[in-house]
Amino acid sequence: MVTLKPRKKLPDVGELVVGTVDEVYDFGAYLTLDEYGGMKAFLPWSEVASRAVRKISAVVQPGRKIVVKVIRVYRKRGQVDVSLKRVMEGEKRRKMIEYKRKVKAAAIVEIVAQKIGKTVDDAYKEVIWKLEDAYGDAMTGLEQAVIYGREALEEAGIPEEWIEPLLETAKVHVKVKQVRISGIFTLRSLAPDGVERIKDVLITAKKNAKVKGEDVRVRLYTIGAPRYRIDLQSHDYKILEKALSKALKAAERKASKLNVEYAFERLKE
Repeated sequence: MVTLKPRKKLPDVGELVVGTVDEVYDFGAYLTLDEYGGMKAFLPWSEVASRAVRKISAVVQPGRKIVVKVIRVYRKRGQVDVSLKRVMEGEKRRKMIEYKRKVKAAAIVEIVAQKIGKTVDDAYKEVIWKLEDAYGDAMTGLEQAVIYGREALEEAGIPEEWIEPLLETAKVHVKVKQVRISGIFTLRSLAPDGVERIKDVLITAKKNAKVKGEDVRVRLYTIGAPRYRIDLQSHDYKILEKALSKALKAAERKASKLNVEYAFERLKE
């Protein structure tokens, strides 16, 4: 069974958490918070549903996993109260997807830990939490490793002994459903601070390669001055085209302002 270890002892008020229903009574239900090491939470009957229900068991049943919102935290007792009715349907879906990705990533890393003689604590300290810091969540880090290889793990600070086993296992268990577009910037400057000017142009491109409400991952790296490659990755080509267009317009404006020679070539995938 996968072990999810929390980075903090208690969740915060307003945080969405996944809980497994343990016991159901007329006055409420008791849950185990899956992401907080088995911590107990109480779901009062008044927080079960917005509409009137005759029995709580009509909404929640033992063994069921539900997404709830933390409404009170008792730090001295190490307990929390949660609400089901305050969670929107969209929030439930997103949180459950996030939770399932977290569980899958933990399972993959624990497989590797067993292979190389590491403990679950080692897995979190040396891999999972580092991937979260670098990529937002561990599963995204593993996806980046499948796409870009060991470089993605090295950039996250993963110890060398983990890298090859992680790559090998991730390639088997992680299916990346994403598309990518790429291109090459050619940037030159004869100014004394030309390196900094070129850097400013590239930073501008990266900052502007975004589409509101969409997840666009951007990587910029040199392939030998004066050529610099940009890779944009997402789940939809239309999103990527929009992001690239914004990035190029902003970069060209910045290059003109800084008197940097500018050219861009789209790469065929």
